[in-house]
Amino acid sequence: DPTAWLGSPALQHLWLLLAAEFALAVAADLFGRIVSMIDSLLSELYANSTSVRLMEHAASLDLEDFEDADLQDRLDRARRQVAGRSSLLTQLLGQAQDMVTIISFAVGLLVYAPWLIVLLLVALVPAFLGEFHFNAQSYAVNHQWTPERRELDYLRILGASAQTAKEVKSFGLNRFLVDRYRELSWSIYYANRRIALRRAGWGGLFTTIGTIGYYAAYVIIAWRTVHGQFSVGDLTFLSASFRRLRTLLESLLTGFSQVAGQALYLDDLFSFFQIRPEILSPSQPRPFPQPIREGFVFEDVGFRYPGSERWAVRHLDFTLHAGEVLALVGENGAGKTTLVKLLSRLYDPDEGRILLDGHPLAEYDLEALRANVGVIFQDYVRYHFDAADNIAVGRIEARDDRARIEDAAHRSVADEVIGRLPGGYDQRLGKLFKDGVDLSGGEWQKIAIARAYMRDAQLLILDEPTTALDARAEFEVFQRFKELSHERSAVVISHRFSTVRMADRIIVMEGGRIEAIGSHDELVSAGGRYAELFELQAAGYR
Repeated sequence: DPTAWLGSPALQHLWLLLAAEFALAVAADLFGRIVSMIDSLLSELYANSTSVRLMEHAASLDLEDFEDADLQDRLDRARRQVAGRSSLLTQLLGQAQDMVTIISFAVGLLVYAPWLIVLLLVALVPAFLGEFHFNAQSYAVNHQWTPERRELDYLRILGASAQTAKEVKSFGLNRFLVDRYRELSWSIYYANRRIALRRAGWGGLFTTIGTIGYYAAYVIIAWRTVHGQFSVGDLTFLSASFRRLRTLLESLLTGFSQVAGQALYLDDLFSFFQIRPEILSPSQPRPFPQPIREGFVFEDVGFRYPGSERWAVRHLDFTLHAGEVLALVGENGAGKTTLVKLLSRLYDPDEGRILLDGHPLAEYDLEALRANVGVIFQDYVRYHFDAADNIAVGRIEARDDRARIEDAAHRSVADEVIGRLPGGYDQRLGKLFKDGVDLSGGEWQKIAIARAYMRDAQLLILDEPTTALDARAEFEVFQRFKELSHERSAVVISHRFSTVRMADRIIVMEGGRIEAIGSHDELVSAGGRYAELFELQAAGYR
């Protein structure tokens, strides 16, 4: 009777089993999707949080660290680990799952035939050790070739960048850059290929050993079944369990070797985090003077760049009085920018000392010092932000103070530049992003000078910031600078004597030493290097 059959307990039990199977299938699918989602989110969080920590730690390091090639190699390796090692989380989760399954299979095999476990390990351990060895070799090669990889990145930027396109096309550099890139990339490829070939050869041998071990175990199981020591059910269970366990152990051991290899790369990231700055604030800093009363004093100051035996500056003795405008003059390499770096404590002197209001500069809080010093270097940064933010970086905590930004722009004559932009202060500068507008060199310099005014610091330092300005524009900028720096100390580096002569005093530098100090008229009257340079420049205008 069909009706009776449909209502029978057997069919109800079948429906129950089907429902359970359906529920398990849905649950397995949902579980897989949840794991995939969590893995994706964790990878994103890892990349974001590690990038933030990398940027924060890099910001805490000394300028000396960034000017060191070895540190640049370490930083490059650390950056590569941010995006490339998030798969480690997935591997660890997968290995945890495999471990649970392996334990369940291993228990069954240990009860029936513990010798199978020993045979399995003997077959698989060589492959694991081989993978571990070649992972270490691969890491060593990548570590060794880090400088070349950095050069590849540099060549890639040179060959495909808006900033370099004009010069690359004008000088026909494309073929040179491509050939140089190809030469380097093939060198790295050959180094990695040698390891890949050796890994493949030894890996094939180890896989063959594992396969021999597997079939040896299978033959033993079959032989003992034929001789009545195992039943057919035992044969089925042992062979299936052994095959499954072999697959799981191969996956687990391979995963372990990959994790070990990943750990080598992550060590680059962690070793970068171990670098500590040497220029620090004292544990009990002296309050920064508000305002500066006496000024800065250099007492027999000398400094050598790390790794160099040549003194960049030496025997510097002078005073920058409070409220004084001081100009630095000298040929390239005379030590002018180095002096500025020492004054803003980007470096500490190797000899002598620098005083502020009678106390060593190192006794003041580092952040307070730099908050009271506004520096615009000759290699200022062209930020591809909007015009307002390009100025606000001078005092980023006042980014929302539009009146202060506009005042800084007015002081540097950058307001005329911004007034011609389609979006005004909200216009993005540079051509890196959509709707960006690029500026001329002189216009960028006016934006950069506005940052110094935005900082509103007690000491303003302008390191050749007007090299791209014409003579009239530079005169106007420095005329305002002289007027607006009233009661503030200022240091100006310039090769134009029309600007230099506005300073209260001028320091003439030669070979890292001070050759003369005085006003423009005093130095011209005294003859010497300053008078010679002044006459050379003046002759060009006659």
